[in-house]
Amino acid sequence: MNTFGRIFRLSSFGESHGRGIGGVIDGCPPGLSVDLDLIRTELGRRRPGQTALSTARNEADDVELISGIFEGKTTGAPIGFLVRNTDMRSQDYDYLKGIFRPSHADYTYHSKYGIRDHRGGGRSSARETIARVVAGAFAKMLLNSLNISIEAFTTQIGPIALQQEITQFSSELAAENPLHCPDQVKAEAMMALIAQTKEEQDSIGGVVSCIIKGVPVGWGEPVFGKLHAGLGAAILSIPACKGFEYGSGFDVSQKGSQQNDAFYFDSKSISTRSNHSGGIQGGISNGQSIYFKAAFKPIASIRIPQETVDKEGVAVQIQIEGRHDPCALPRALPVVEAMAAMVLADACLLAKSNERVF
Repeated sequence: MNTFGRIFRLSSFGESHGRGIGGVIDGCPPGLSVDLDLIRTELGRRRPGQTALSTARNEADDVELISGIFEGKTTGAPIGFLVRNTDMRSQDYDYLKGIFRPSHADYTYHSKYGIRDHRGGGRSSARETIARVVAGAFAKMLLNSLNISIEAFTTQIGPIALQQEITQFSSELAAENPLHCPDQVKAEAMMALIAQTKEEQDSIGGVVSCIIKGVPVGWGEPVFGKLHAGLGAAILSIPACKGFEYGSGFDVSQKGSQQNDAFYFDSKSISTRSNHSGGIQGGISNGQSIYFKAAFKPIASIRIPQETVDKEGVAVQIQIEGRHDPCALPRALPVVEAMAAMVLADACLLAKSNERVF
């Protein structure tokens, strides 16, 4: 399953220590103005080696757009792209060739395929998300033309969590720190905790919150094509993501009179007085802001000695070397936005193909 989407589709390829990561975007409408700066900005947000909060692997992550674009616009043909790997240290992983790292995909890949690329995790590496970010940038171009915005924030690292509602978040305040956290005091505490965890040669997890504004009524399909189900599948496909909730999520141990979103007419359109539904009802967007949370586990590659076994079942102790993030969240933010953007671009095109004609 290396292809994502129904109409707006991404097929990705590449491994962490291969020659590069790339993909083919199919279904992108013709005539869309290509914003190269947006693609570079999104890749820059995901790029390793930017701050002390991320891995020391230093990749330029320059994208080569190979097809599907002419005179600055999409042609409707498949968009091929490639980002070359330049700073691999494959020898750092030689000692892991026959060993299964705890909480990695080593054992499951080996069991399923009988072969695995031990260099940085191969295809299971989060470096694969480069392709998602490039495709997500094209999806954002489409959504931007419809005045739809997507923004992800760091709202929890370890026990440090924001308490305010996502609708109260300030983009300007969030832009002032690498975590894109809208509370500067909490952001400083989060960054200090990540730095301390890194010093301890450990890792730490957290929560990303995302808000989507401007989605019209009617996107999403009933029963098996629900919009929130598509978002859940997309977000949970991101490496290290362990949980997803939208709207009130698991905070539903209340009465219906407290949770129901009452409708009213504001002289121009129908709206709701609250948004516990998270902008989606019956699997279809209702015109309100869509918001969700995603939980990311601690990065599994840590330098603390751990017990495991090799492929023969012999018990061994390992201490993972190489360059790894102490926390996934800073670089996961653009990936979360990219996956949400692709789901919405797909829903947009599907809605247009199903428009009522009478």
